[in-house]
Amino acid sequence: MEAISTNLLQFRLFDVLDILLVALIIYYVYNLIRGTIAVNIFIGLCLMYIGYVLVQQAQMRLLTQLLGGFISLGFIALVIVFQQEIRRFLLVLGKNASQQKNKAWWVYLFGKKEEINQNLARLKPILDACKSMQKTKTGALMVFAKHTEEPYFQNTGEVLNATVSKRLLESIFQKNSPLHDGAVIIAEGKIKTASTILPLTENDRLPAHFGLRHRAGIGISEVSDVLAIIISEETNEISYARQGKVKMKVSFSELEKLLLNYY
Repeated sequence: MEAISTNLLQFRLFDVLDILLVALIIYYVYNLIRGTIAVNIFIGLCLMYIGYVLVQQAQMRLLTQLLGGFISLGFIALVIVFQQEIRRFLLVLGKNASQQKNKAWWVYLFGKKEEINQNLARLKPILDACKSMQKTKTGALMVFAKHTEEPYFQNTGEVLNATVSKRLLESIFQKNSPLHDGAVIIAEGKIKTASTILPLTENDRLPAHFGLRHRAGIGISEVSDVLAIIISEETNEISYARQGKVKMKVSFSELEKLLLNYY
């Protein structure tokens, strides 16, 4: 009797753990798609599955077979419908050791202060350009990426592959420049492309005053592991977008720490 009770107790504990893990996964998935059209599809699929379970328990054979046909193709449907969301979810989970190694706390932990100084020297032209463009109310969108194999970067934009400099960034985003529309892609310490067209976010909860730059910065951060810096020419504010989330009124000390941690 004691063995049976112990087995039942273990089963119930694992069952509770199973429910909590599934709830956690659903919560993170919902956060990833919240504010987009995909959330309505997600809710619809959940309701369909709940309906399938109910009719199965009620032994309604015809409805069970009908809904079961949709459920059996559910995985394929999820992959097709949620391509971008699944990609984003995997990018969040797939932060490998090399990315963690580049964080500032790792560098400080192992005493590599020289490496920090080198990174700060590389970021100085970018920070100086941001300060200058903020003062002159020059709109800008800069996307920092670890890799440039993304199709969003390859299909549009003018290839520069140039060394990052304050004057070059300022000249690109000048209103009279033919390259000022679109985004600048910075990767591997170089300006890879300029005037790059990015996908716009489908988030319908964004403030009405957000223009194309903000929506493009948020949009690319939803589908790729990048950091987007936006300078508004209307409000004179600096914002950044990461993993579909945006933060307004970023100070230069925050911006420096953000870029240092990202690289």
